[in-house]
Amino acid sequence: MNTLTITHTHAEGTLIDGTSKGDGTADVLKANGWRWGRSISAWFVPQSRDRLPKLGTIERTITVLEAAGFTVTTSIDSTHRPMAEVEAGKVQRQADRVDALEHKADRKATAETAAWDREHAALRRLPEGGEPIKIGHHSETRHRNAIAKADKATRAALDATATAQQAQARADAATHTTDARYSPITVANRIETMGAELRTLERRIIAPCYDDERGYIDATEAQQQARADHLAPHIAEKRDQITYWEAVRAEQIATGQATGHSRDTIQKGDRVKIRGQWRDVVRANAKTVSVTTGYTWTDTAPYAEIQQHQRPE
Repeated sequence: MNTLTITHTHAEGTLIDGTSKGDGTADVLKANGWRWGRSISAWFVPQSRDRLPKLGTIERTITVLEAAGFTVTTSIDSTHRPMAEVEAGKVQRQADRVDALEHKADRKATAETAAWDREHAALRRLPEGGEPIKIGHHSETRHRNAIAKADKATRAALDATATAQQAQARADAATHTTDARYSPITVANRIETMGAELRTLERRIIAPCYDDERGYIDATEAQQQARADHLAPHIAEKRDQITYWEAVRAEQIATGQATGHSRDTIQKGDRVKIRGQWRDVVRANAKTVSVTTGYTWTDTAPYAEIQQHQRPE
């Protein structure tokens, strides 16, 4: 059988080389979460690009393939690229996708216009004034064919319009993807989420171990060191990501795109504008601000959602 090679790099993700159609690898790879990429003509692990390797998926795939008689080699690079480089690649790929979708929308719009031109031409071939079919007349067959062609052309034109509208909608949506990814509130929320993920990774290093006889016990120094070594690439990647997005947020605050409020700048009695509505501040919490709602209860919102701020005086 073929010799297969599983590779992983941060830039390309996890791929497998050496497969061929009908060799029996497709079912194995599908069952283990791989997908076929038409644009790259190769099997890949979804969401593996710009991420550290999913070793569990790779090891599981190797076991099943070897059991099926294949020889599998690996080339796994567990280093990660700087987040700035990763984001630059994402922005460029999104720009390329926007261009492709806009060209597709233009092609579909041209096809729509041609379809309606054919529909109008088919209608002009029908007898004027809605003349009924003359049963038994020599024109009956021609008349029926003209109606059928007109009906077919109308349906094709309607389908072309729907396809063109869908293509244009996808192109319009794609143009806003990068802006949405870098919106101030999204960036602030992403920093919070990544910070929580980093703390989870760090807690895993010192987490207690479970013993069948004694229950949960403290991890030994050797166990903690082994965990630290295993999680080091993940922790380094997460810290790099947080550093990048914190720099983005700092730039947004400096340029006025984001307000950058916290409990240091907000106090009880202030008025803040959140989601387009002015509210009175009831309490400034560590990460959120409690505001009036006009009812008997209060609401909370992250400081990143504060659009404007006023002091009572």
